[in-house]
Amino acid sequence: MSSSILPSSLPGIAPATPGLSRRAALGRLLAGGCALPGLGLPGPAFASLAAMTAPPPRQGGYLRVASAAAAITDTLDPARQSNQTDYIRGKMFYNGLTELDAHLNPLPALAESFASEDAQEWTFRLRRGVAFHDGKPLTPADVVYSLMRHKDPAVGSKANAIAAQIDSVAADGPQAVKVRLKAPNADLPVLMGTFHFHIVADGTTDFRLANGTGPYRCQEFRPGVRSIAVRNPNYWKPGRPYVDTIECVGIVDEVARVNALLSGDIDLVSAVNPRSALRIAATPGFTFMTTQSGQYSDLVMRQDRGPGANPDFVLALKYLMDRELMMKVIAQGHAMVGNDQPIDPTHTFYAAGLPQRAYDPERARFHLRKAGMEGARLPIVASPAATYSVEIALVLQHAAARAGLNLEVKRMPVDGYWSNHWMKHPLSFGNINPRASADAVFTQFYQSSSAWNTTGWKNPRFDQLLVAARSELDENRRRALYADMQALVHDECGSGIPLFIASIDGLSSRVKGLSQIPLGGLMGYSFAENVWLEG
Repeated sequence: MSSSILPSSLPGIAPATPGLSRRAALGRLLAGGCALPGLGLPGPAFASLAAMTAPPPRQGGYLRVASAAAAITDTLDPARQSNQTDYIRGKMFYNGLTELDAHLNPLPALAESFASEDAQEWTFRLRRGVAFHDGKPLTPADVVYSLMRHKDPAVGSKANAIAAQIDSVAADGPQAVKVRLKAPNADLPVLMGTFHFHIVADGTTDFRLANGTGPYRCQEFRPGVRSIAVRNPNYWKPGRPYVDTIECVGIVDEVARVNALLSGDIDLVSAVNPRSALRIAATPGFTFMTTQSGQYSDLVMRQDRGPGANPDFVLALKYLMDRELMMKVIAQGHAMVGNDQPIDPTHTFYAAGLPQRAYDPERARFHLRKAGMEGARLPIVASPAATYSVEIALVLQHAAARAGLNLEVKRMPVDGYWSNHWMKHPLSFGNINPRASADAVFTQFYQSSSAWNTTGWKNPRFDQLLVAARSELDENRRRALYADMQALVHDECGSGIPLFIASIDGLSSRVKGLSQIPLGGLMGYSFAENVWLEG
């Protein structure tokens, strides 16, 4: 790999990506949600087009935001963040060494440049003049501490499986850090731009308030209730952010969340149901924005216990998924059909040649009979906490009955679902937020040793391919490795993925500057330093 030093850029101006092929550029363009005639992919919503013609940003104002998650476990510790409300606060209060643009390319952030000759040892040169909210200057010691704490089991980092790749982190002079990996990973700058790898001050253990370098200072934080963020006047991006104060609350119930928007109590909401989107669009003064991404809700069939341990049972459930029906009726077109593997069709490493699994009740009956499960009665756990999972479970229940399987849908409340039910039952649903790279999603959810290996699937061949792919610097060979991994998950893993779900945000027409970043709704949760309020 040739040296890939990326120079500092003006905020919001993406540098050219060295070595980016035309095909890769196309893939990343599509990942941004742009439509190309004839491809049948969703295009940008009209709110995004409106943003292109919006007046210049205006400073000032009080913005009220409601996300779909609220719990006593809400945290300001980047390492432990696990839901969209956490991610929103993380992007308000912290920065990473890099940040990701609308095509998920890594851009310089706290690191003004990054470089490697072999993708195993990376040098991040820190930006000068950056200070934490308490006034302490950013130093290499802060970066060393922030990255290495992910490897401490006592921290409980959600990115532990990714951080396990790190061999050492050390200062390289007064303004640079060297990160040495156990094996090459060409995606390290991408990973450094993700939520969990935000930089905190050296030695930080108290996260009752945030002390980051981000665009907002934390004035108040009450887990499960709300947070108050006030503009950081010393932010290192000139002119940013625009809004004076942001109040962020979690409203778990989607109807209540949308009602709060349309009543004027809230200015911006995430995770809108397609039916509510139509209601928002019909209300003067409000609009919505759609972002297609790799988010999915999956049927988790545990392979280390219960019926999911039988491969024929797993295949039967996959053949019972009427994906086209689910896409049209449940998501009302705000989704793309899935194929039981986690890389979505907009991704540059999507395996387009993998045969699409179709709804086939007769074939499902064959596999159920082979598994000795014909006529069986089984509970299947779903919750509104996992987007569309209740509706998907009901469609699956109807199809299963036609194939001779009795599924009993158990609807669980949103509160406590992720701690009490996700991965806890033989058959249940999960919801996976978009990840910035194929390596990230495979490492966190499919690698045998991952704490979030949702199905308990252990496949040595897959693990070998994962290490080989992240080390491979030739894009075509890397693409082939990822294609093999997608085929293995599609054929053998107990994860049934019927849809890739688009995020829908609802907003007052006063909110300007919102655009699409395919890491989730609300600009991949980075809206805070980008939006402004019309006077």
